Amino acid sequence: MKRILVTGGAGFLGSHLCERLLNEGNEVVCVDNYFTGNKQNIIHLMKNPNFELIRHDVIQPIYLEVDEIYNLACPASPIHYQYNPIKTVKTSVMGAINMLGLAKRINAKILQASTSEIYGDPNLHPQPEEYWGNVNPIGLRSCYDEGKRCAETLFFDYHRQNKVKIKVIRIFNTYGPNMHPKDGRVVSNFIMQALHNEDITIYGNGEQTRSFCYCDDLIEAMIRMMNTDDSVTGPINIGNPNEFTIRQLAEMVIELTGSKSKIVYQPAVADDPTQRQPIIDKAKEILHWEPTVQLREGLLKTIDYFKKLNL
Repeated sequence: MKRILVTGGAGFLGSHLCERLLNEGNEVVCVDNYFTGNKQNIIHLMKNPNFELIRHDVIQPIYLEVDEIYNLACPASPIHYQYNPIKTVKTSVMGAINMLGLAKRINAKILQASTSEIYGDPNLHPQPEEYWGNVNPIGLRSCYDEGKRCAETLFFDYHRQNKVKIKVIRIFNTYGPNMHPKDGRVVSNFIMQALHNEDITIYGNGEQTRSFCYCDDLIEAMIRMMNTDDSVTGPINIGNPNEFTIRQLAEMVIELTGSKSKIVYQPAVADDPTQRQPIIDKAKEILHWEPTVQLREGLLKTIDYFKKLNL
């Protein structure tokens, strides 16, 4: 049994990770300040004696004894991270410093949940880990993009200077149960609009592309990355390389929900990437991982989750 800290553990991905780690027989300490996390995501875990829940903001240091740290704490949807952009930067940067400091003191392995947003609106398509990105440093999305980029810098500097055992993954668009119904992400937006037979809103012409990875596949990759030997630091892209346009996603959601919704178009959002598709060769080679859940199957599971919510 390992004692494992998950920051952002009551969030969308964090809650799935906590459950998986508990099912594997570990002791899990979940830390969350509930800005975007939801206690309902992890309430069913409370009866497990190996689960501990702490309300805490990673901007402040925390002192624990653990073997591994998964650092997932940060709002990840534009609606939430733009609500308080200064706090978003603090969460990424100061949160990384505090968690890296903890890992240094207790000699714990630490994994950073970074993001494909570090590539910005890429000039190179699809995106390998060697690509440095095309990011607007002063735009509306910069608080998240640059915060995550700085966090990666901190991780590698702590590794080089203090020999901290780090793991960095770059998460591409991920979806599934436990998503916040009003987080503003494209999958949850479309499903919510379709279930209410409202117009499905596409910002731009709908030709911009995304690659959608189901949450269970993502968690599997995350755990495999943590379990690699200390020589493997990353960064490693984690995502589904199957590329879809936003219009294709909207059409599929309408079909799978049996909705009467119509697609409507609004002006494009500033700095919204036109293309997003990972090269996952490193994940295949190092982690022996690739996604197994395809978009149609994953959407059906996600739609079923949203149908059961009391909205």
